[in-house]
Amino acid sequence: MILIKGIRFRRIEAIALWPFVLVKSQNPSQRTLRHEKIHLRQQLEMLILPFYLWYVFEWMYKWWKLGDADKAYYDICFEREAYKNEDEPHYLNLRKFWNFTKYL
Repeated sequence: MILIKGIRFRRIEAIALWPFVLVKSQNPSQRTLRHEKIHLRQQLEMLILPFYLWYVFEWMYKWWKLGDADKAYYDICFEREAYKNEDEPHYLNLRKFWNFTKYL
């Protein structure tokens, strides 16, 4: 675990950085890949850069509001959508545009 000025970073298994999904494991689970593909769709819908800005600002606001960086991470609308739907193989085929706003 990495600690930087009081911020505890979770162990990262994968991360979506448009247009790539970077994974730690040579054999990531389908669940992990679906989670990250949901983020890629979110990034594309928001024209990439605004996604990252929104993500950081929402996390900072939730960290301030909740007083816990990990809880703030899980409460970000993008993460809520991805975690809720990562087990659904056809989610991206059925997903509505800007569906993450349901999780605000």
